[in-house]
Amino acid sequence: MSNPTLSMPRPSFAAICLAGLIALAIAMGIGRFAFTPMLPLMIRAGSADVAAGGWLAAANYAGYLLGALTTARLPLAPQRVALLALALIVASTAAMGWTASLTAWLILRFVAGVASAWALVSTSVWCLGWLSRFERPAGPGLLYAGVGAGIALAGLYCWRAGAANVRPEVLWLQLGALALVGMVVVVLLMPRGMPSAVAPAPAAGGPATPGGVAWGLVICYGLLGFGYILPATFLPVLARAVVDDPAVFGAAWPVFGAAAAASTIFASLALPKMARRHVLAGSHALMALGCLLPVLHLSAFTVLLAALLVGGTFMVATMAGMQEARARSVGDPTRSLSRMTAAFAIGQMAGPVLSSLLSGSAHGFGGLFIALAIGALALAGSAWWLARAA
Repeated sequence: MSNPTLSMPRPSFAAICLAGLIALAIAMGIGRFAFTPMLPLMIRAGSADVAAGGWLAAANYAGYLLGALTTARLPLAPQRVALLALALIVASTAAMGWTASLTAWLILRFVAGVASAWALVSTSVWCLGWLSRFERPAGPGLLYAGVGAGIALAGLYCWRAGAANVRPEVLWLQLGALALVGMVVVVLLMPRGMPSAVAPAPAAGGPATPGGVAWGLVICYGLLGFGYILPATFLPVLARAVVDDPAVFGAAWPVFGAAAAASTIFASLALPKMARRHVLAGSHALMALGCLLPVLHLSAFTVLLAALLVGGTFMVATMAGMQEARARSVGDPTRSLSRMTAAFAIGQMAGPVLSSLLSGSAHGFGGLFIALAIGALALAGSAWWLARAA
């Protein structure tokens, strides 16, 4: 009997990259991070306050953790999981504009978080699996550029819509519609099966093992989540503290996303021969510097440089971490990628909690600065371990 996967026409490299890029742009740019530029607009409109924003962000983080823990248990092929996740993101995003209930919003942000993790893990599985059929190093970079592209485009859309005084509830509906259009494109381009008899590229730091990814790498990936979430959450706040002009500090998030998008493409083209653990170590070190700069001296320059350093490394580290986990797994890598994503989710939940606890005993940005310094120390230690273990 012939293998139905092998008998299908081989999808093109461009179609696979574009489908994966758009899927991650929807999952992360809208499902995860559109809330960041939306919150100031909701506060301005009086539909939410800072405290509500914190609860809504926490609900999304909790959903992301649950999604990471459950992706491998879903009895569906990776492509079907990805499409289910994108459909949930479309629905939960649009539904944010249909109600003004905080309880409903908490549920919707939780669902969006679950779906975002499902989409990230499943898209990484099917897209990296297909890209392994092509000996083109730019493939993974183009795939993970979708996260930064989604952040940049959603941030730019919200920035301009806010300047035009579009109501937040209308903007949520528009973001849902944009996600729906992107999902249709993914459906049209996505290959229907998985390639067979394709083994992942060998890991530079060691062979694949039946037990999957090592716990040391998982912990370092969790520290990445802890370190990146603090500047990713609070850089716009720090930018507003030094430049009180919405036309200026409102651009911080699109710039952050653009740096993330460009970085993965650059890394895949310029660093194809470098061991992935070395890429991870370098990304952690540069991100540690980005966390520390505003602590040492708060100015427009240090905030901008921090945005570039963190935005330009967090997706490179994500790409390298996912590739390393896949390369170290025998058979279906979904469980290993889920373990990595869960560690990341735990780390990014711990960051804001620590900042909130420290802020209760410090004035102004004191608590945030202490948390950023701790994040920088954790990232530096992780970079040291990764460099030595490589």
